[in-house]
Amino acid sequence: MRSSAFRRTLPRRGAPIAAVASVLALAAVSACGSSGGEASDGKTHITVNCEPPKSAKVDRSFFDQDVASFEKQNPKIDVTPHDAFPCQDPKTFDAKLAGGQMEDVFYTYFTDVKHVVDINQAADLTPYVKDLKSYPTIQKQLRDIFTVDGKVYGIPRTGYSMGLIYNKKLFQKAGLDPEQPPATWDEVRADARKIAALGGGTVGYADYSAQNQGGWHFTAEVYSQGGDVVSPDGKKATVDTPEGHAVLKNLKDMRWKDDSMGSKQLLVLNDVQLMMGSGKLGMYLSAPDNIPILVKEKGGNYKDLALAPMPGGKGTLIGGDGYMFNKKDTPEQIRAGLKWLDHMFLTPGKGFLGDYARAKQHDAPVGLPEPRLFSGAADAEDQRIKQANANVPVDNYQRFLDGNKQLQLKIEPPQAQQIYSVLDGAVSAVLTKKDADIDQLLKDASGKIDGILARG
Repeated sequence: MRSSAFRRTLPRRGAPIAAVASVLALAAVSACGSSGGEASDGKTHITVNCEPPKSAKVDRSFFDQDVASFEKQNPKIDVTPHDAFPCQDPKTFDAKLAGGQMEDVFYTYFTDVKHVVDINQAADLTPYVKDLKSYPTIQKQLRDIFTVDGKVYGIPRTGYSMGLIYNKKLFQKAGLDPEQPPATWDEVRADARKIAALGGGTVGYADYSAQNQGGWHFTAEVYSQGGDVVSPDGKKATVDTPEGHAVLKNLKDMRWKDDSMGSKQLLVLNDVQLMMGSGKLGMYLSAPDNIPILVKEKGGNYKDLALAPMPGGKGTLIGGDGYMFNKKDTPEQIRAGLKWLDHMFLTPGKGFLGDYARAKQHDAPVGLPEPRLFSGAADAEDQRIKQANANVPVDNYQRFLDGNKQLQLKIEPPQAQQIYSVLDGAVSAVLTKKDADIDQLLKDASGKIDGILARG
């Protein structure tokens, strides 16, 4: 659902949607990227996407600086970036692939990797990754997402996992220990009751229930209790289970028995962020990248905002992105693209997302617990540089980091957006109808999801 496209990490959902016609308008620009390796000037030319828009002035300047420094170090490679936000528009992504208009090196969400491979639009990188010096340092679980049937089809760039954002000030006011956030859903419920009892419009716990975001959070909550929404073979729904029932019952009880979720429902991301930023919300589920948005755009304060691992203690939803390569790319273009990725994203403490000293100079947040891309010595070096430049209260996120080590990290389900749309209905029902029948809601959702999976 959400991806850290730029340093300021704006949410994926809610961005403006371009018409398919805009894809065709890019044809003349994009086509030059996949026409072959060396041009008459002796250079290898590649097109890349996910350049920040001009409206994101700082991000744009960082990106362009890094492309320029890459070309200076590699004078025989010419990089043409394409401005794009969102970096992958689900309404035009397949059209660009099918129309041959995709860049030579293109941005992809974790959930779309297998689809791109299945429709034969990705270059096989397996013979080339041995030359990518950073590849072995990337977390294996992230590398595996871009590996299909034993072949490598892409390179991870960022990853995120869900946790529980909470307001330390409200915890203190409610007589709760802000250093001991809830670790189970029963504790979330109990703490939410105490926070809501403060009155004055204070809400203990909020959740999304519209625009597919309710289904996204349902999935995360099921994962946290050790369940799933789709069977391991991807063919059957697994929401009509004890874990699925527990999710909806907990939400229904908090809404109607405890009155700890407030009366306003059918909330989406921006609604909940406004509540948290204004100091009127105790807790909600999110990834770490919400924290700077809460501070810079919604009125929050870094010192009041802390992050805990997912309640439930069994699993958490992960997501993220990376780059894949156009199947038309020449070997020269693939090698050039891998070099570019190394320079831009895959060197600890350097590049577009990793130059923490530069980010700090421009008042961008440094010290958030994610994205965490590397492993071993590379991770240690990246964290050392990040901590040396931290300008946010890193102690507020330590519980999240420690707790995540114990959780199973699970990617979003296949056909995620369609499934989330179905589950939206179940979540919204229990939050808006006091007499909602959980058994029937999950039975109906299960049948609809089976149909989605059968259609592939």
